[in-house]
Amino acid sequence: MNRIKILLGIALLPWLLSSCEGFFGKKITTDFLGVPVFEVRPVAYIPIQPVLSGYLDPTDVMAGFDELLYVVDKGAQQVICYDQGFRELGRLNVPGAKAIAQDLRLDLLVLGTVDTVVNSVSYRLNAIYRIGLKSGTNYGIPYASIKKLIVHPFYVTANLSKGPLLEQVVFNKIAVLADNFYYVTRNGPVNTTTQFGGPDDGVILFDDQDRYRSNIEIFSQEFGNIRDYFKKPFGLVTFVQPPQRVNPSTSRDFFVTSLGDGVALRTQLIGYTQTEDNAFYSVRTLAVGDTTKSTRFLYDPLRFAKPTGLAITGDGTNYLFVVDSEKDSLFQFTNAGAEGVVPPPGSQETRNIIASFGGRGNALNQFFEPRAVAYFRRVVMVVDGGNKRILLYRLSTDFQ
Repeated sequence: MNRIKILLGIALLPWLLSSCEGFFGKKITTDFLGVPVFEVRPVAYIPIQPVLSGYLDPTDVMAGFDELLYVVDKGAQQVICYDQGFRELGRLNVPGAKAIAQDLRLDLLVLGTVDTVVNSVSYRLNAIYRIGLKSGTNYGIPYASIKKLIVHPFYVTANLSKGPLLEQVVFNKIAVLADNFYYVTRNGPVNTTTQFGGPDDGVILFDDQDRYRSNIEIFSQEFGNIRDYFKKPFGLVTFVQPPQRVNPSTSRDFFVTSLGDGVALRTQLIGYTQTEDNAFYSVRTLAVGDTTKSTRFLYDPLRFAKPTGLAITGDGTNYLFVVDSEKDSLFQFTNAGAEGVVPPPGSQETRNIIASFGGRGNALNQFFEPRAVAYFRRVVMVVDGGNKRILLYRLSTDFQ
């Protein structure tokens, strides 16, 4: 049996979520944080075959609403499709491909790049590729075609004259909503609140016609609307997850990670509230410090070093997965913020059982710079970027 050892004894920092300083603070180091490692434990994630390999630079993995699996290989600039038995069904070339999502119309949304020339000057700009998978009665990667290309900057064409700065603006991750609106995390060099369409560091919203709607502002009782709240946002996930449903979640909430210096809470839940008078986004409060639930929490300050990937279970188990590419680890939480999994029937445990694990290496229970994570039909899929492979896991209590 496998046991997971978690470093305890970290003195909790003051709970500062209610102020901006608590989130951004001063420059901090997380070198003292350990990583969860494998030991003997009855509840743990067990590697399963096959290990998917042969990639040049894998950066993302997704379980689609079409119940197919997709891997993005940035090195090959390809999207690779698999069936549920992990048999390859085809490949699609997408310039600069790095991240992927699928909306409920079954179109792929791929973050990539496009080369363009403005005033005789060549630029490579970030872009979103909308890819249709239907051709007549046929469906799948072999029949894929680009339906639309949304090139940054999508809000003011005249900004192309600022090409050198625009080339530094990058898209990171993308996540869809039930009405086919979607969010994208974006980083860049210009982060003044007066820039039109800015700041560059932000979570941006598109509608179902791929039109830029707004940068997400965060409302707080103390500071009002904060336009430049996000600091190098990266990982992103919503509650709209496969499998396809007649009535999918209508929540517009999302989890987002931040990689900027001085960020104490690097993974947060951002909630959307709509009233008769207005609508706004704010940071949702999650459980922290309730030792009757768990020994560790998502909102423990300095919990992560470089969280690059997020996934939410869509099967009603309500778990959140986080991969940390600096700690080389996979962490699991309830969507209420408590780390671990609910004890199985018959267990004498009353608190969540910690199932997080990792550590640098190339064994099946180790990672080297994991970059993304996905979940489908009780299987957790991790992009082990440094080892150029996709690892698959299943919770030991899920085996029949």
